[in-house]
Amino acid sequence: MVGVKPHEEMPGVYWVYLEDGALGLATLNLTPGRSVYGERLLRVEDREYRLWDPFRSKLAAAIIKGAKHRLTTAGRRVLYLGAATGTTASHVSDIVGPGGFVYCVEFAPRAMRELVNNVCSHRLNMLPIMEDARLPERYRLIVPAVDAIYCDVAQQEQAKILADNADLYLKPGGRAMLAVKARSIDATKALSEIFRLETEKLRARGFKIDQAIHLAPYDRAHTMLVATKK
Repeated sequence: MVGVKPHEEMPGVYWVYLEDGALGLATLNLTPGRSVYGERLLRVEDREYRLWDPFRSKLAAAIIKGAKHRLTTAGRRVLYLGAATGTTASHVSDIVGPGGFVYCVEFAPRAMRELVNNVCSHRLNMLPIMEDARLPERYRLIVPAVDAIYCDVAQQEQAKILADNADLYLKPGGRAMLAVKARSIDATKALSEIFRLETEKLRARGFKIDQAIHLAPYDRAHTMLVATKK
């Protein structure tokens, strides 16, 4: 029998106790009956949950690895940079619920097609925006002030991209998460040095670093930086 209980630190996220004794994460499915990336759907009493795979989602990995500062809650607005095909963004959509909204910026046409057809067309609280996150002024007429920013982009200047978007869109005191992709920044430097430099860049742009979470074993070359805009 499957058991579910709310996560202690993350409203809208749930611990799931599976039949084989394994412990996993899940979110309450905003679109019952539909999966996004082949994830298992779990029916418990009158509610349907989507199992959240930490090997497919850096945000799920960060939560399992001990994130203590939540990105968002129900009813909030989130700017998601690098939404790709919507794996993680769809779980953020579950968390903010029908009263919240997720603005999904993605530059790759193929990923955008999947995001639109497989995810956003079925979720009224998600808006796909085909733009370059390095140029945040291009979607200024579309995106309002947001409560949180999640950044997962395969670019060199990852901290700068997050900070530039935060200058335009993030409310004071808003939360940001940056999935630092070390090998997209520099393939020759030590991982620890890359993570240190990206952390210092965020501090220099007015962020308080709340937590740095190494994502191994789910992803060995990534660290999640959790920060608050001062």
